[in-house]
Amino acid sequence: MAEQRWPVSRRTFLRGTVAAGVGSAGILSAGPVLGAPRGNRVAVLGGGVAGLTAAHELAERGFEVTVYERRALGGKARSIPFSGTGRDGRPDLPGEHGFRFFPGFYQNLPDTMRRIPVPGNADGVWSNLISVPEARFSRANADDILLMLPDGIHSPADADAVRETLAGTIATGTKMPAQEALYFANRLLVFNTSSTERRFGQWENTSWQDFVQGHRRSHEFRALVSRSLTSVMVAAKEDLASTRTIGAMGEQFLGNPLGLGNDGGLDRVLNNATNIAWIDPWERLLRGLGVRFEMGADVRGLEMRDRRIAGARIVSGGTTRTVEADYFVVALPVEQARKLWSPEVLAVAPELAATDRLMTDWMNGIQLYFRAPLNISRGHTAYVDSPWSLTSISQNQLWTHKLTEFGDGTVRDCLSIDISDWNTPGVLFGKPAKECTHEEIFREVWAQLDRHLDDREQLLRPADLHSWFLDPGITWQGDRNDNADPLLINTAGSWAARPEPHGPIENLFLAGDYVRTDVDLATMEGANESARAAVNALLDVAGSNAARCRTFTLRRTPELEPLRLLDAERYRAGQPNMFDVAL
Repeated sequence: MAEQRWPVSRRTFLRGTVAAGVGSAGILSAGPVLGAPRGNRVAVLGGGVAGLTAAHELAERGFEVTVYERRALGGKARSIPFSGTGRDGRPDLPGEHGFRFFPGFYQNLPDTMRRIPVPGNADGVWSNLISVPEARFSRANADDILLMLPDGIHSPADADAVRETLAGTIATGTKMPAQEALYFANRLLVFNTSSTERRFGQWENTSWQDFVQGHRRSHEFRALVSRSLTSVMVAAKEDLASTRTIGAMGEQFLGNPLGLGNDGGLDRVLNNATNIAWIDPWERLLRGLGVRFEMGADVRGLEMRDRRIAGARIVSGGTTRTVEADYFVVALPVEQARKLWSPEVLAVAPELAATDRLMTDWMNGIQLYFRAPLNISRGHTAYVDSPWSLTSISQNQLWTHKLTEFGDGTVRDCLSIDISDWNTPGVLFGKPAKECTHEEIFREVWAQLDRHLDDREQLLRPADLHSWFLDPGITWQGDRNDNADPLLINTAGSWAARPEPHGPIENLFLAGDYVRTDVDLATMEGANESARAAVNALLDVAGSNAARCRTFTLRRTPELEPLRLLDAERYRAGQPNMFDVAL
C-alpha cells in the first residue's frame, strides 16, 4: 500500500494509518465485523458507485444501512436497457451512459470488486475485468496510429535516460516529430521530479495546456498530447484541467508497463454489460448483507437540529417525508449535493459553499448496433480530429454474453461511443451537440466517424446498421438538450473547493468524486476512494472498533525522490524545477 502524503488532511492520514496492514480480501467479506455501536442506523443518500461502496463497507461492519436512490443503482456506471428492443424472451439491448475504462492504476475499486462474489470467479467481479491489447488513434487527414499496449520495459537509470527513453517511445508510437517528442518527454520529467509543494503550489494552479504549451506547438502535438490525453483519456479539458492532476495520471500510466503501483493491465474493460458483470452481483451481495434500498427516492433537503442532521427530506411517489437516521452519507453527484447546502447547513459548515465553484460539463454515450461484426480496434479508439472528441469501443468481441442474446437476436456488434465535447460545432450541421436533435446527434456522430475511418477497409458500413441508442439522460427541450447526468470536470485551482469527507457537522459524511481524493478526477475510482474515507470518518465518530477501510494512494517513483527533495528546496527559494528549461 502506498504511503499517504500531504495535503491529505491529518484526520484522513490517521484513519489511513489505523487501516495500514488490514487486508481487504477475505477478512471483510466473511460477514459483518463486530464493533458497530448502538444507534447504528445510516442513511446513504444516492446509489451510485460512491453510495454502494459506502453501503458495502458499513454493512460489513454491522451497521443498519438504507440506500435512497432516485432512479437506478450504479449511477453513471450502470447499464441502461434500450427499452422495447427485446424479443422472444431476450432482454432489451444494453445501452450505457458511456464506455467503461478501468485503468491499471485503479486499486480501491478493484479491491471492492474482489469482494463481490460471482459464481465460478475466484476473485469475484474483479475476474470480469479484461485487459485490451491495443488502442487506435484514428486521424481524419493522416495515417492512424495503432498502439500495442506495452507489457514491460526496463527502468532507465537516471533522469537523462528517462527523458531519452520517453522521447523515443513517444516519437515511435505517435509519429510525433522527434523534437516535439523530446519536449513532451522533458515536460513529463519536470512533473515527475516536482516536489509535493510545487505540485500543489504551482502545478495545481496551471492548466495542462499551459504546462505543455499546447498553443505554441504543432497540430500533431496539440491533437495527441494537449487534447487526447485529457478529453479522451481522463474526461478532462486541456485548457482547464490542473497540471497537478493530469500529470499525476500520466505518472500512473507510465508506471503501468513496469508493473509498479498497478492492479492490472493499462486499459481494462468489463467482459459483459456493466449491470451483468458488476452492478447486479453487487446489489445481490448488499441485500444479502441486510442493506435496504428505497428506489424512486428524491432527496430534497437536510434538516438541522443542534448542529446535527436531524433528517433528510425525501420525495417519493409524490409524497414528501422526513427520513431519520443516526448518520447520513451524502453520496450524490456534486450538482445535486450542493442543492442540499441550506443556510442552516452552511451556518455550521461554511466551507461547503465552495462547492459552487466546482464545474460540470457533459460526457455522454451513444451506442450504434450492427448486424455484422466490426473490425475497428481490439480496444479503445480515439477519433483524434473529431470536433466532438469521440472515443469508442466495439463490445461484442469482449463480452461473454454475445449481443445476439439480446434484442431481436440479429445484432452482432455494438460500437459504444462517448461524446466528450458538446460545445464545439460539428461537421455536418455546424452546431454543437447541445443544440442538435437526437437524430442530428446520431447523423453528426456518424459523419465524424466516417471522416476518420478509412473507406477502403470498410470499417463502418451503413447497410449493417441495425439501430442506435442515445443516453436517455439527454433530453430535447425544443431548442436545445438538457442533461440529467453532467460530469464533474477538473479545473486548475479546484482542489481548494473540494470538501473533506467529514467536516464540522458531526453526523454528516460526504462521498463522491467531487470530495478530496488522491485520484482527484471524476472517476469510479475517486467515488470508491471517497466512500472509504467517509466510512472511516463515520467509524471514528461512532467510536466503532471495527477495522477501518483499507485505502490506496497513487504511486510515485521512489528512484526520483532525491530529485523531489532537491526540488522542494528550489521551490521554497522561488526557483523553477531543475529540468524546467526551454527546449
